Amino acid sequence: MNRTKKLVASISTFLTRRTSHPSSSSTLRFNPLATFATNPQTNLTRESLQPPPSPAKPLTILPFSGRAFCSESCDKRSSSVCWNCGFSSEKAAFLFCHSCRSIQPVDDSVDYFQIFGLEKKYELDGGSLEGKYKDWQKKLHPDLVHNKSQKERDYAAEQSAKVTEACRTLTKRLSRAMYLMKLNGKNVNEEETVTDPTLLMEMMELREAIAEADDSKELNQIQSQVQEKLKQWSDSFADAFESERFDEAVNCIRRMTYYEKACEEIVKKL
Repeated sequence: MNRTKKLVASISTFLTRRTSHPSSSSTLRFNPLATFATNPQTNLTRESLQPPPSPAKPLTILPFSGRAFCSESCDKRSSSVCWNCGFSSEKAAFLFCHSCRSIQPVDDSVDYFQIFGLEKKYELDGGSLEGKYKDWQKKLHPDLVHNKSQKERDYAAEQSAKVTEACRTLTKRLSRAMYLMKLNGKNVNEEETVTDPTLLMEMMELREAIAEADDSKELNQIQSQVQEKLKQWSDSFADAFESERFDEAVNCIRRMTYYEKACEEIVKKL
């Protein structure tokens, strides 16, 4: 329990503290995320976080997982034409024909927000998203297209997979943030080296606390603190993104990634 109390203070302290020595901005040869996921028993010390004595190729960290997202504008087409009856629709998410009800092929120009008729913004109504997801899946359910041609059944399967992926992406804060950045042509550099020693040291403390937690009560306490920090960085991203401070938004995504990984490790141990 003492370890947990120390962690709570540590998280708040390291997030706000500024390093007083110029050398602290040097690239750190340490990958807490990789260690977090593969070998939680590794014995790390603060000495291991010191900058290398001579220039060296920096390690790349923060590998953002997930699918590649479309970064092009998704509003290019003003209408869609049904492959079966030729009906032209102005609706963006043309998953099925509103005239003959035929399932349409996947249209890559339709983004995830358009599928659910949502505004392209970070803050979403989770209940509205879930309801619209269920509506689409009812229309694309195999039981409703079993008497269709093989071509249309294939279209239905592809559309269903895209709707599911869209819902999964928009439901989670981190993946939704990354997707919005891609839609705005701002790529999150997965190979960029992190040079923030306070962040790396904080994550080392967090990893140690998770590894040393003896029971579920202690882990739940740590999880609560981590989720609170994840929410704070999520709110910071929303503010930065809306103000088009995209460099700051990318920085928020990096922090969110660390906390998401920490939550996953806690869940595995519970």
